[in-house]
Amino acid sequence: MPETLSAQLRAVAQQLADAGVNDPQVDAELLAGHVLGLSRGGVQAATLRGDAIAETDAERLTALAQRRAGREPLQHLTGTAPFRHLELAVGPGVFVPRPETEQVVQFAIDALIGMPDPEPIGIDLGTGSGAIAMAMATEVPHAKIYAVELSDDAYPWAARNTAAAANLTLAHGDLSTAFEELRGTVAVVISNPPYVPDDAIPRDPEVRLFDPAQALYGGPDGLDVVRVISRRALELLRPGGVLVLEHGELQGEAIRGILGADGWRGAATHQDLTRRDRATTALRS
Repeated sequence: MPETLSAQLRAVAQQLADAGVNDPQVDAELLAGHVLGLSRGGVQAATLRGDAIAETDAERLTALAQRRAGREPLQHLTGTAPFRHLELAVGPGVFVPRPETEQVVQFAIDALIGMPDPEPIGIDLGTGSGAIAMAMATEVPHAKIYAVELSDDAYPWAARNTAAAANLTLAHGDLSTAFEELRGTVAVVISNPPYVPDDAIPRDPEVRLFDPAQALYGGPDGLDVVRVISRRALELLRPGGVLVLEHGELQGEAIRGILGADGWRGAATHQDLTRRDRATTALRS
């Protein structure tokens, strides 16, 4: 008699729990949905009905569960990551976008909407998967968005994710020199740079083993790239332009110091939904 989906889900969830995975039931349902072509709600409905799972599907789910128990990121297994209203393609070589960045990009979106420019320019420095740039491009359709990514591994993911946005220009290059032609015309610069100090190895295996080091580590204090962005954004932004930086929960004060020394005004640090410092904004004089 075929195994029920409910029984296999219980086994998978227990396997993931034993491996230390956060939210094992959620991951089990999302993996099952990926195998069966169902939403998470569809999987839950199928379990309530007592639906069986075909042997080939059960084998696929078992194989994926084994990889997830090895702490391979869920998003690598499904090939997608949600970000605001978007569904992004992700995989090895690109930083998986995080829920907290969804809040950070709101500062840039609000700033773009509030600009008097008929076509305000926004730039995402170090775009990774293209998540931030695509959120700005799709939620502020009258804006012109530019994004740059240096990594040869991450750039193809960004290119794939941003291809459909007519108001978005993607460059493969260095954030310290990109978009020289836009100097002094930009309304908003945003970045989620690498900000983990070199000796602060992340605890979570998903981050430590699978996120690209180039997207994580930012020098001895984690702020080497922030210093570069501070200087570059001053060159790119027009007077009154806004800088938005994502960072670690203990870095707000240091970043405000960097920005103040470089001549920014109004630097302010903002908390995420867990009441941890997560973003700092500043204005170009």
